[in-house]
Amino acid sequence: MKPFVHLHVHTQYSLLDGAARIPELVRRAKALGQSAIAITDHGVMYGVIDFYRACKAEGIKPILGMETYITRGRYDASESRERDYAHLILLAKNQTGYQNLMLLSSEAFIHGFYYKPRIDYDLLEAHHEGLICLSACLAGDIPHAFLQGNDERAYEIASRLLRMFGDDFYIELQNHGIPEQQEVLPKLRKLSKDLGIATVATNDIHYVNKDDADAQDVLLCIQTQRFVDESDRMRMEAEEFYIKSYDEMLQMLPNDADALDRTNEIAEKCNVEIEFGVRRLPHFTAPDGMDNDKYLRQLCNEGMQRKMPNGGQVARDRLEYELSVIERMG
Repeated sequence: MKPFVHLHVHTQYSLLDGAARIPELVRRAKALGQSAIAITDHGVMYGVIDFYRACKAEGIKPILGMETYITRGRYDASESRERDYAHLILLAKNQTGYQNLMLLSSEAFIHGFYYKPRIDYDLLEAHHEGLICLSACLAGDIPHAFLQGNDERAYEIASRLLRMFGDDFYIELQNHGIPEQQEVLPKLRKLSKDLGIATVATNDIHYVNKDDADAQDVLLCIQTQRFVDESDRMRMEAEEFYIKSYDEMLQMLPNDADALDRTNEIAEKCNVEIEFGVRRLPHFTAPDGMDNDKYLRQLCNEGMQRKMPNGGQVARDRLEYELSVIERMG
């Protein structure tokens, strides 16, 4: 069985959208002879540890990532109140990339949340080190621009991401039998050739097996507060969003064998190891060469004087006790 790695994968942590439970997902990938698999949930990373442990237990490589929501304006929700965002796949190559993924996810929730946790291109550029970028599905900025007839915009975004990521930026090719994909695939291949950007084949996984499509459809109905029998509701346009073998992928993209093979190249680039059972406290250096314990004690005494000037001996004893515990525990 020829090797293939799925790099665009939604688990149950893509809430009310992904119906792929992590243990089943990983076991299925292993059964298909796939040596690695990615996690790219929508805008979140809280499934990463469960996913990492499950992959390690089955002896396949976990590729840690996220399908981020990227806004075309400013991501800061206090300034940008537009529900205008695209998808973009980010994968961690190394520990730096993993740290940047966590930072981007946190920023998206803390400062960029407006209906979705969002980042923008400037924030991504500031924290792109150690990351691999894939252009995403039809909801990505580049395919969306092509579908809108704005080829210039598609080339502009692709050029910026190429400058940002270099050889770690790839154009995704997907075929789930959706008409819009048939329309955009030739343009994506041409863009790839024109700008010298490698292509990669992905399947937008939302469930494990093909017959799980109905369960995922029910999740979508819950998310959008619609009924299954409504004709004008949001739905997946095909039943192809499951874990496929190499042969199934080649059947959908028969002229893109190189893009299928490139999934293994990307998997080889991604090497993140998470060490458990180790305490990781942030390192702090006190100013002016001062000892950290003395600096903390100074700040606390100043704060005591400011907030509790009449605290008395009881308060001072309590402060001394708390500081002694911190010093003793390192």
